[in-house]
Amino acid sequence: MRICIFGAGAVGSHLALRLSRAGNEVSCVMRGPHLAAVQKNGLTLRSGGDELKAKVKASDNPADLGPQDLVISTLKATAVAALATGVTPMLADDTAVVFAQNGIPWWYDIGLPEDHPPTPDLSFLDPGGALRKAIPRELIVGGVIFSSNEVIAPGVIHNSSPERNMLQIGECDDREGERIARLRSVLEAAQILSPPVARIREAIWSKLLTNMSMSVLCLLTGQTARGVRDDPALQEVIPHLLDEANAIAQSCYPGVKRITRTVPAPHHKPSILQDYELGRAMEIDALVRAPAAFARAANLSTPMMDLVGALAIQHARDKGLYAP
Repeated sequence: MRICIFGAGAVGSHLALRLSRAGNEVSCVMRGPHLAAVQKNGLTLRSGGDELKAKVKASDNPADLGPQDLVISTLKATAVAALATGVTPMLADDTAVVFAQNGIPWWYDIGLPEDHPPTPDLSFLDPGGALRKAIPRELIVGGVIFSSNEVIAPGVIHNSSPERNMLQIGECDDREGERIARLRSVLEAAQILSPPVARIREAIWSKLLTNMSMSVLCLLTGQTARGVRDDPALQEVIPHLLDEANAIAQSCYPGVKRITRTVPAPHHKPSILQDYELGRAMEIDALVRAPAAFARAANLSTPMMDLVGALAIQHARDKGLYAP
């Protein structure tokens, strides 16, 4: 299968390497020193004591890579608009475009099931509607990624979740068809778990429960996921924060459940903290503003979420990493 990873940073590069080693024709849209290193030496992945390598085609110009069977966007929500101008040369009539990003996605209200309550105005996730114009509805595939990765040197990725690398996918209208089954088989063959998902937005909320609460606490404290969970000062805070996050998600999907782990939280900095420390634009809109909009639409009182969200915005804004 011809597969392009659009925006191949840490997570995308991990996917690219595994898909390439499974026999797919993989290309990457990437930039900077990471691009130069991959063009020269290929990708290297370090995970669980193993070191894996793969050669992939890489460019900062999507037009160099041609039409694809599958495009997986691993762009941050802050950069996904770049897809609107870059993806067109990659699209054929049956290309699937998977959006594997954190938070509420720009396409959330497209193909919305009839039993879902009305959504708030989410136009700030796709300013000017550029993505809606560029990507036909029938090509959109929702994605929820679970994989803890970090670029430790140009071209070199460290994966700290060897027991749990997963990409859940689903049509934006929740249809279960041949396309999703085929894509899942491709992912599974590359050692990327992809279990069936009945409702992709419910899976999005399930992961978001952690990202909109615990990951934001990591940002505010500068700690890893395990550090936040084990911090005695936060033991009374976390349950209240999660209760409010649960209430927001359950206003859309009453049966939604937070993702649980059978192992301790990793010594891993979530991407929002990595972005802050590296001076990169932060996913405040998708992780903070959008859930807050859903809370207001459902007339929910979420004082702790509001406080933590306001502090996250202040943190990002004061470092010049977020402009509403």
